[in-house]
Amino acid sequence: MLRDPTGRRILRERPRITSKSLDVEKLRQMPPGTLGRVYAEWLAREKVSPDTRAEVRYVDAGEEEAYVLQRYRECHDFYHAVTGLPVIREGEVAVKALEFANLGLPMCGLAVGAVARLKREERERFWKVYGPWAVKAGLQGGNLLCVYWEEELETEVEALRERLGIERPPDLRETRRRLREEKRKVPPPDAQ
Repeated sequence: MLRDPTGRRILRERPRITSKSLDVEKLRQMPPGTLGRVYAEWLAREKVSPDTRAEVRYVDAGEEEAYVLQRYRECHDFYHAVTGLPVIREGEVAVKALEFANLGLPMCGLAVGAVARLKREERERFWKVYGPWAVKAGLQGGNLLCVYWEEELETEVEALRERLGIERPPDLRETRRRLREEKRKVPPPDAQ
């Protein structure tokens, strides 16, 4: 963050992303397609709030490092909103892979290990679709911690994705819904 002008400003100003600093109801009233509206709709769809993230504790490195970790936690839902990935295990693993590729935080890399707990078809989808997408998006984009999300709320999310170098992945909820429907249509092997 220190290498980036916006990152330095964030470290100086230390903004927080909470329901006190963001008026979610006001964000819902923003024009469709803006980051604020997309973020508010994502929060409602996933039944979370800006306050879902716990305060950072047990950081012995110092006040600035504790703030960076707090900021990381509070920005996480913006990554979900910008990518459209839901708060289900499969979506979380994909966002953690994006964070690891982009930020290089060891805890994100360890979290990607949760791919082992996914169902076989989810693991296969991660390795074929969402894993490669996350690595590409994370490596080609700028540091996500250096985005002053609060100042981007009126930005069209498509323009923001383009500026950040984040291509939107295939809609995970839609993919899962379509696959469930296909399974219902196929008769079991012993019924043939």
